[in-house]
Amino acid sequence: MPSPIRDSNIAIIGGGAAGFFAAIACAESQPGRQVIVLERTSAVLGKVKISGGGRCNVTHACFEPERLVRFYPRGAQALRGPFSRFQPRDTVEWFARRGVELKTEEDGRIFPRSDCSQTIIDCLCDAAGRAGVVVRRQVIVDNIAQIQDSRARYALSLGSGEELQAACLILATGSNPQGWQWARDLGHHIEPPVASLFTFAVPDARLDGLLGVSVPQARLRLAGTRHEQSGAVLITHWGLSGPAVLRLSAWAARDFHACGYRAELRVNWLADQSAEHVDQELRRLRHRHARQCAVSTSPFGLPKRLWARLAGAAGIPPERRWNGVSNQELRALTAELLDGRYPMTGKSLFKDEFVTCGGVRLDEVDFRTLESKCCRGLYFAGEILDIDAVTGGFNFQNAWTTGWIAGKAAAADSANSLFR
Repeated sequence: MPSPIRDSNIAIIGGGAAGFFAAIACAESQPGRQVIVLERTSAVLGKVKISGGGRCNVTHACFEPERLVRFYPRGAQALRGPFSRFQPRDTVEWFARRGVELKTEEDGRIFPRSDCSQTIIDCLCDAAGRAGVVVRRQVIVDNIAQIQDSRARYALSLGSGEELQAACLILATGSNPQGWQWARDLGHHIEPPVASLFTFAVPDARLDGLLGVSVPQARLRLAGTRHEQSGAVLITHWGLSGPAVLRLSAWAARDFHACGYRAELRVNWLADQSAEHVDQELRRLRHRHARQCAVSTSPFGLPKRLWARLAGAAGIPPERRWNGVSNQELRALTAELLDGRYPMTGKSLFKDEFVTCGGVRLDEVDFRTLESKCCRGLYFAGEILDIDAVTGGFNFQNAWTTGWIAGKAAAADSANSLFR
């Protein structure tokens, strides 16, 4: 049977990465503080469990705050100060001190050496237990009310009929409508939530049957906007994926939402090549390989099947020799290579990434402490804020950093409030 709810110096709603990190920071920085985590579901740290294909991409090997913030489409400016206090190097050291060895992969992502997210879950649960944090699962919070007495500022009415009072409250509910509603009820404004980190549904004959074909360096642009991203692009059975696609989906999240995810994509398959260079190279091929089939040799390092599709889209049939390719067809092929126009008709979530653009407005939060500017004793941590990042461990780093700062600040605040 779960222990009965008791009054708490600090109550934390949300048993995810940010909530646990905040709770541990609270309890360790002010021993003796009564810290309780309230989780609605039967399992804590659910997103940690499934992230990174079950391996948990803990953070990223980017140890300069100035560079680190560039991976956050929303929240970069607000996080600059917090990252100077707790950044990926601190995350690595935090887990190392608790016996978890991490490893850095070639792309900079950092995982537990065990390649198992349960290692991170066990570490967080053990640290919370050792610090005296009380964790309650399957607890429904029906209402949050501000109160004024000598030791508490907030009263939480629970679905069980119990009431919990706390001097400080940390909302770490993630991208959750209920958490945003509580913040709104307490005086905050919410930036409308929309999806971030998604792949593109692109029904186009040029891509049909090319499942698994990838281009290491392409450039994508959302037509009619200034949003443009470069990087690897992967052709899937539904359209396009890969790092460049995910970055574009993140930075242009609101524009995609505004157009109902129906838009024109401009694809440059040769991101590092100029139009002049491409034109000269095609003319050189036509001169030097006059008797060869134009689609048989793939220049510019493009996968052969994609090259053949683009040549066909430019009006060059499979049997056409280079000496039969007209100047008009060369111009059409250059356009296909550097400025292909593709219809996007929808989006699809990227694997187990559930990232939302939107949340509590950042100008209503003091990022020195993560305390609300509207309500004394109210703190925020993690994705409840209007902060999101691209893939690679950056969203977890936001959780660790904001949780650590909010937890320490709430603990100090709670200690001081007891003597007012």
